[in-house]
Amino acid sequence: MDEALLRSLTPGVLAILVRRGADFAAAEDAVQDALVEAVRVWPADRPRDPKGWLVTVAWRKFLDQARADAARRRREDLVDQEPTPGPTPTNDDTLQLYFLCAHPSLTPSSAVALTLRAVGGLTTRQIAQAYLVPETTMAQRISRAKRTVAGVRFDRTGDVATVLRVLYLVFNEGYSGDVDLAAEAIRLTRQLAAAIDHPEVAGLLALMLLHHARRAARTAPDGSLVPLAEQDRGRWDTRAIAEGVAILQAALARDRLGEFQAQAAIAALHADAPTAEETDWVQIVEWYDELTRLTDNPIVRLNRAVAVGEADGPRAGLAALAALDAALPRHAAVAAYLHERDGDLATAARLYTEAAHKAPNLAERDHLTRQAARLNARRGR
Repeated sequence: MDEALLRSLTPGVLAILVRRGADFAAAEDAVQDALVEAVRVWPADRPRDPKGWLVTVAWRKFLDQARADAARRRREDLVDQEPTPGPTPTNDDTLQLYFLCAHPSLTPSSAVALTLRAVGGLTTRQIAQAYLVPETTMAQRISRAKRTVAGVRFDRTGDVATVLRVLYLVFNEGYSGDVDLAAEAIRLTRQLAAAIDHPEVAGLLALMLLHHARRAARTAPDGSLVPLAEQDRGRWDTRAIAEGVAILQAALARDRLGEFQAQAAIAALHADAPTAEETDWVQIVEWYDELTRLTDNPIVRLNRAVAVGEADGPRAGLAALAALDAALPRHAAVAAYLHERDGDLATAARLYTEAAHKAPNLAERDHLTRQAARLNARRGR
């Protein structure tokens, strides 16, 4: 069963059901039921038109649900609109669906969470990790968002800022998590940049391109993570870097700085350095200062501590880290790195082990475990 195909078809099928009159929550349930049916049927009898098949089955599932609802009589009129199997429009509705999910009746955070779950393909656990909240809290937030939009008219779409936040989080999950969604996020951001002349849209596209350019160098042949400083820069995609830098420069020239442009500027400085040792850490710290002013995000402050440690020495980095909550994701890993650079191998090894236990995915956990083992071996000599 091609799970990637099913995931790619889901947004378009969901959008068709919504356009045909299904409220969002019922449409999502119907599409999920159709996906389950596809997993059962397709291995033995795969349809010639997978999207058309999903639309037909999902619509029938929705109608079954509607008939069982208290508003059965009103909804039975929709039976005549049931689509027949066969070719369906190939236009991409995904970006439109992102805007529909960012409905004005929802708060921005709820709209982002709902879109990530319904359209982005992320699990509740992955979304909770991105928002630094417990999984149960995020599940309740998504449920409330579904109830809020149930039955509303989707004649007003959400704002660009909310859609950008969704695309950013989808890309991050695809870039560093268990589900590969980065290419899809770039594709949709390109569409948005072509449709909307906005410096932050350009900034986000530049940021994605600059990070994605390093994708091939981020893992070793055995699948283990390769830290930025150790990556083979000859494997970086120079065309993507050049495109990202050009887009960023055009956006910065408009003098309407936003957080995605600032993040892209940091990524561009990394991409511009021929070697890790030649990285302009002083300027990176300055961009982190700008980013902190724009967002006051604790993860930004955590990354800034690393940059300070590189620019001004590990003790300066540890001083910046001391002001942050130790419960932050990857706090222990950053502390371990800075203590290692300061020569305190025992503390660094202990912190690497602690960070490994908290790692959000297997690749990162293995990398941190190896770092701890390496330092323990050095101490044992």
